[in-house]
This record gives sequence, C-alpha cells and structure tokens, in this order.
Amino acid sequence: MYTPPFFKQDRAASLKFAEARGFGTMCAFDGSKPIASPLPFYLTYAADGTPQAAFHVARHNPLLKLAGSDASWLLAVNGPDAYVSPDWYVSPDQVPTWLYQSVHLSGPVRLLTDDELSVQIDTLSDKFESWLLPKKPWTSGKMTAGRLETMKKAIVGLVMNVEEVEGSFKLNQHKSDADYAAIANALSAGDADARQISDLMRQARPQVFANDTNMLEGSAS
Repeated sequence: MYTPPFFKQDRAASLKFAEARGFGTMCAFDGSKPIASPLPFYLTYAADGTPQAAFHVARHNPLLKLAGSDASWLLAVNGPDAYVSPDWYVSPDQVPTWLYQSVHLSGPVRLLTDDELSVQIDTLSDKFESWLLPKKPWTSGKMTAGRLETMKKAIVGLVMNVEEVEGSFKLNQHKSDADYAAIANALSAGDADARQISDLMRQARPQVFANDTNMLEGSAS
C-alpha cells in the first residue's frame, strides 16, 4: 500500500485498528486473476508473537483452493472515509481529496483442523456479541448439536500468519492548523463517516480546537 510518511501508522497502531474493526476483504491471486471475499476475523498471536488473523469461509469459496501454499494473501481492513472539497480550505489553490483509515495485513494462509474451527467459531462470536452488551451473548451452545455440526460442515476455518503490516491514516496531518480545523469543522456536518473522520482529526490534534472549546465555555457562562 502506497503510504506517504505523513499518514504512515506504526505496527502496533495498525494491528490495534484491525482488531477493533474485525471486518475486511481477504484477497488472493489464483495465477490469472485476483479473488476476494469480505469477511469477519479476529487477531490472535503465535507463541513467538507473530500476529495471526483467524477467519472462515464457505466450503465452496474459491479462496480455499489457494490455501496451504507459501503464497501471500492480503487482508484489507478499512475504516471511515470522507470526501473533502477544495472549497472548505482556508488556503487557496487546493484540490479535491479523500480522507480515510486503512490497514493491510499480508501473509500465507493455512487450513484449520475441525477442533481449531470450533474454537474459532466461539471466539469470533464472543468478540462480536460483546459489542451488543448488555444483550445476553449468543453462544454456539444455544444450537442443537446436529444443527451446529451441519453448519460447521458448510464452512472451513483458515488462519493467516501475518508477515507484513501496513497502515495508512490519511487525516490531513500535513495541513496547516487553519486548514486542518476548517476541514474537520466542515466534515462534522456530513454523514456518519464524515463525522467519524472529523472526530479522529480532533483527537489527533486537539490543540487546534482549543479556542473553539474556550469560546463555547465562555458563551455558556
């Protein structure tokens, strides 16, 4: 992934982002064309500290034919994104751009055993059910044994041994304070993704917005 120095994220920040998102697009090359599937995943770590992305796919997914080799797959994990109009800048002669968060994990992929798949199913559901608290979490134990086994036979567990981690968070870090604040303020009036980008910009450079906070506090007193 091409990443200018201003936007490059370190390994720890990139892995933290990927784990928090838990959903991405897995891509591989079959020798003639790329194959990709959107899917949920979770990160775990091998005994030597190597990150691993655990996931599963339908048994008839063409990605399965490519698992087990030394070839590297790519897991693209994206966050919010937003278009930026040149009209929003304070400085003249700007161009349209797009702000976003993205992390790429790459490495070889191997098949899981049936026992490993059972652990993966429970770990994956536990991860995402925790997002719904205080709802009582769903567990595979709620299914009848026969139905669960039937569903398990329809999927195959996989794990990527992550050899490369790339992160790019393009949040206008290279812009002046005035332009940075103008874009964040404009995006705060946009859709959900635009508002998330605005919040991330404010978190990254809070000092730029200190005067806005002070003004609000003064008007309330």
